[in-house]
Amino acid sequence: MRTLELAHSLSDEIIALRRRLHRVPELGNELPITQSLVLDALDGLDLEVSVGKEVSSVVAVLRGGAEPADGWERQVVLLRGDMDGLPVTEELDLEYRSTHEGLMHACGHDLHVAGLVGAARILHALRDDLAGDVVLMFQPGEEGPGGAAPMIREGLLEAAGRRVDAAYALHVYSAEFPRGVWFGRPGPLMAAVDEVKVRVVGRGGHGSAPFRTKDPIPVACEMVLALQSMVTRTFDVFDPVVATVGRIAGGTKENIIPDDAVFEATLRSLSDDTRLALRERVERLVRGIAAAHGLEVEVDFTIGYPVTVNDPDEYEFARETIVDLFGHDRYATMVEPEMGSEDFSFVGQEVPSAYVNLSVCPSDDWAEAPDNHSPRAEFDDAWLPDAAALLAELALRRLRR
Repeated sequence: MRTLELAHSLSDEIIALRRRLHRVPELGNELPITQSLVLDALDGLDLEVSVGKEVSSVVAVLRGGAEPADGWERQVVLLRGDMDGLPVTEELDLEYRSTHEGLMHACGHDLHVAGLVGAARILHALRDDLAGDVVLMFQPGEEGPGGAAPMIREGLLEAAGRRVDAAYALHVYSAEFPRGVWFGRPGPLMAAVDEVKVRVVGRGGHGSAPFRTKDPIPVACEMVLALQSMVTRTFDVFDPVVATVGRIAGGTKENIIPDDAVFEATLRSLSDDTRLALRERVERLVRGIAAAHGLEVEVDFTIGYPVTVNDPDEYEFARETIVDLFGHDRYATMVEPEMGSEDFSFVGQEVPSAYVNLSVCPSDDWAEAPDNHSPRAEFDDAWLPDAAALLAELALRRLRR
């Protein structure tokens, strides 16, 4: 197929780009070096390129030269690649390892960017066959604080002059599935995530006389344990939630009862109703426990990414395209969603979307390989042409529909 042939002809170029990106990971929504590398990689193509005002994004519109079939309107497809790294110190002994101390592309976003650049080059070569327009979304901040929502506010979905009709994204994995296997599922794919910070306010004093104080530490501990019971006893196991306390702090010395204790947690859910109920029940629980002990409590929520949902029709179209390009043995259906989160969900709330994954594990021992976000996570960029080919093929085929 032409997309695969073109992708493999670009293999050296996009692998070299990926390795340049891997050396210079940046965090969050301000990625000036990464943005510059993307702009350089797109230079010379007939694209309408713009950069973000709020964030270091790049949006490029590729105009197709073909006319849609009789009776059909010209359509717009969006392809997304996220660009940011992680605050992880790389432990891989690679020639192209990170040169930015304490930072690493430990989630494969450097491959996503290179794959999307490859797709842009393929589609540019085939633009006379494109019966519509393609929006290329190079997005910062996926790992937080979130770059998709600012890009949407700045007009991403109308960048081609009319609203995007469908959107597609992919993610690479360094473990979990055999290398070269694509995987996904229809419906909920990844969880919504919110954060909560709970401050238990008591009255400190000497550790020898706790009855003269209002000790916040055992109350905070009781809340942490009660959260786990609340999750298992008040939520349907077939619409699961996960509450994880990742930080707890209080006190300065073993014989001093402090005035307060703090813990912070993430709250993950797979439906909007459950997401709202989880926040309500967490607040009710901690306020009730605090009141029972005569203490005060402050509860602060930070609302994060919504549920990532694959539109059933767009998912099936993406799955069929993968099977057609790469064969049945290269695709696996996920039985259950993952409880990680993804801010492509903001795009999915606005337009029908599909999000698929590709294992690029370099080892045959994929079940034991270091996973994404590990300082030892390794991604085999020999699979990059497949990623570029799929993105390009999705756009070509979707614009013919």
